[in-house]
Amino acid sequence: MTGLLVIMGSGETAPTMVKPHREIFKRCGDRPAVLLDTPYGFQENADDISAKAVKYFADSTGRRLAVVEWRTTPAPGLPLERALSGLRGAGWLFAGPGSPTYALRQWAETPIPGVLAEVLEAGGVVCFASAAALTLGSHTIPVYEIYKAGVDPHWVPGLDLFHRMTGLPAVIIPHYDNTEGGHHDTRFCYLGERRLALLEPLLPADAFIIGIDEHTAGLFDLAAGTVEIVGNGGLTLRRGGASQRWPAGTTLPFSVFSSSFTAGISSSPVVASLDPPPLTSLAASTLETTARFERCFEARDPDGCVAAALDLEQALQDWIADTDVSDEREQARAALRSMLVRLGSFAGPDRFAPLVSALVELRTAARSGRDFALSDLLRDVLASVGVSIQDTPAGTLWV
Repeated sequence: MTGLLVIMGSGETAPTMVKPHREIFKRCGDRPAVLLDTPYGFQENADDISAKAVKYFADSTGRRLAVVEWRTTPAPGLPLERALSGLRGAGWLFAGPGSPTYALRQWAETPIPGVLAEVLEAGGVVCFASAAALTLGSHTIPVYEIYKAGVDPHWVPGLDLFHRMTGLPAVIIPHYDNTEGGHHDTRFCYLGERRLALLEPLLPADAFIIGIDEHTAGLFDLAAGTVEIVGNGGLTLRRGGASQRWPAGTTLPFSVFSSSFTAGISSSPVVASLDPPPLTSLAASTLETTARFERCFEARDPDGCVAAALDLEQALQDWIADTDVSDEREQARAALRSMLVRLGSFAGPDRFAPLVSALVELRTAARSGRDFALSDLLRDVLASVGVSIQDTPAGTLWV
């Protein structure tokens, strides 16, 4: 078997993962690249998510993605066969954010697991991230049901594709080092240690957990029997509360996953820091630019303030295609809005013009990307500081 199974912890459409995506695409040459939209197929903005993902890959890797719609299981006959044909012809097959349990309901008792195996057996790439990654193991965490709706922690059956392809009876947990909770524990895909400790004994005796950190990928080379860890974090092996972690830049044989238990692994889990993460997210960029703006504002340095605001605007632009569901974008918009209001207290028109031009360009990009919420917010912010915008066939004008 010559395929490459790629499992991403998060950041599948973020600037942090552009380099890994480019390297991965080299594995499949010019064969078709296909996006499977099932995990987010229940969302009202599913079309927008697909469009953002297609744009992200076109802009960052130069690859054009075909979208195969499987939001609900296609009807027997031509609709089903057309979708299956599109998937079977893929050299690179991707699925990402959304709900793992929704995806499993649409894929259960359908040809999907077999098709994924066929792509890998033909030497293709299957790249599953975030919610889709959760479905690959023998068991799956129902994230929304536990974290959002308060359902008691439990497992649901997964596709078990990882076991089929690698021989390893693993459960896959992305977002392994998540810190969105701040002072409360959201590691292990929002479970935290307490709930994961309740769930772990319910797994079969031979099963173990493979955790993939955010903005990190495990490249499981089925021919070589190795996994290469790339990105910003690491990969963790866990069973019975004991863990061993390897950082990005490490390549391991599949055999290490069984031999680690035989030799004995760390007696206590690796605890991720709950401190603010490095600049590998829009939230981190917001924190950094806001702190820099504050320092410059206190020093009455308008150029420094404008530079910080422009850097935050650029971060918003860089992360505009990210399909990860979080409130980071709203926090960044709020921070940028605050910067603009405070700049008005000492920035003259000549200093204000570059920032306004940049914001108008960001609004144009948001409109092109159908992010109308961001477009309207920028229009309103600009209007609040006296900037009038007019959209014309020749472009956007401002006064």
